Order: sequence, then structure tokens, then C-alpha cells
Amino acid sequence: MTRETQPIGVAVVEYQGSYLVGIRGEQGPLPGYAEFPGGKCLSNERPADCACRECFEESGLLVTPAKLLLNAAYQYSHGTVDLHFWLCHPVDPAQVADEHQAFRWVAQADLKSHRFPEGNLRLIELLTTGDVSAKVSN
Repeated sequence: MTRETQPIGVAVVEYQGSYLVGIRGEQGPLPGYAEFPGGKCLSNERPADCACRECFEESGLLVTPAKLLLNAAYQYSHGTVDLHFWLCHPVDPAQVADEHQAFRWVAQADLKSHRFPEGNLRLIELLTTGDVSAKVSN
């Protein structure tokens, strides 16, 4: 990993066949694109822990990581990111609501109808084939 590469922990939160998805705001990179909760890892923070922390900060939903689905570096015009997509599940299903702040549940079959950043497209393909039991890496 080079100095320019930023590790990103992403929570791919699944509940009853749907995934928690938001739309990026106008202030940051890739405005208007769909996204899963996630963000930059803190110093010495494991990507799985980052994914869970970011999910709670962005959506208010506590999740637990189940497994790494995909780890891939991607070069955007604003920098290179080291994406760690973690399949996560709600800690307490009783806390699941229709919406969680700026995030809502999107059925697995509807994921491809959303515009995700290019760095997410391999993940979307994995999720929409229905085989998240198969771990994918670089």
C-alpha cells in the first residue's frame, strides 16, 4: 500500500435480502452516487472495525461484521482507495427501520438500478448474483 492509498472500511449491511444504501451528498467526491456506509480508517483501525463505526456514525445502526466480501484498490481522480467491503448484519433486528438517517433498504434485485461508483461495481455484481457466500479478493 502506497502513501497515497487510503484504506476505506465499507459496511455492506444485509437484512432480509436487502442492503442499506444511501446517496452521496453534493459536498464530497462522487456526488449523487449510491453508496454503502463507510469511510476512512483511523490510524491503526482495522477495516472491519472502521466499517462498523462508520455505519453507526452515518446511519445510527449498530452492525457486526460477518466476513470480508471484497478487498480491492481503485484509482479515482481524487485519489487511490483501498476498499474493504465487509458483509455486516444488524446487531439487533428490532432496531431496523425503513430508513436510517440518509440510508434506506434496497432489495438485492434493485441494486443494479442505482448508480454506484466504479470501485463498487465488482461488489454489486457479486451481490446481485446472490452468491455472497463466495469470498472475493483482489
